[in-house]
Amino acid sequence: MVERHPLGFFLPANAQLLMLGSFPPPRTRWSMEFYYPNFQNDMWRIMGLIFYDDKDFFVEKPRKFSLEKAKSFCLTRGIALGDTGQEVVRQKGNASDKHLEIVTPIDLDEVLEKIPRCQAIVVTGEKAASTLLSILPPMPAPAVGTSEGFEWRGRRLRLYRMPSSSRAYPKPLTEKAAVYRKMFEEIGMVPVSS
Repeated sequence: MVERHPLGFFLPANAQLLMLGSFPPPRTRWSMEFYYPNFQNDMWRIMGLIFYDDKDFFVEKPRKFSLEKAKSFCLTRGIALGDTGQEVVRQKGNASDKHLEIVTPIDLDEVLEKIPRCQAIVVTGEKAASTLLSILPPMPAPAVGTSEGFEWRGRRLRLYRMPSSSRAYPKPLTEKAAVYRKMFEEIGMVPVSS
């Protein structure tokens, strides 16, 4: 059964950065109606560590993330959120990217047109990376934790490939946060740590 994306894109007018995952988990795993809703996913803990030195900054009790804090943070910091899959088939009915078939990928023209200040795109996992690379001009795939420059319709952008924030990705939270921090430093969204 083909599933359509339930959230649409979150595109603040001031967005400098577009973060793309693959597709939200089934609703039964959501703790809020926003991106990275699964409480087992560490994206909001990574953001909490980088920007507030507190992995629980975005956590509300019991076991949910604060929708208000997450949206306010993205609006203030200029972070757009979306997914590379717009229509998918879950071959096993779960949240695993391994069993996710992308039927309709992102319309990158439509999204980038709405965020003219965007200078970088971040993919947050293997499925997101392979899906986006399939629609970009031929370019080397960045290694995890690195980036490559590319041109899209006369616009220079950087593509960052980050480690997955899923706990299935075998890297401690602090190590993942360090890789994401380096990316935010390069873009100029956080001060370079000494």
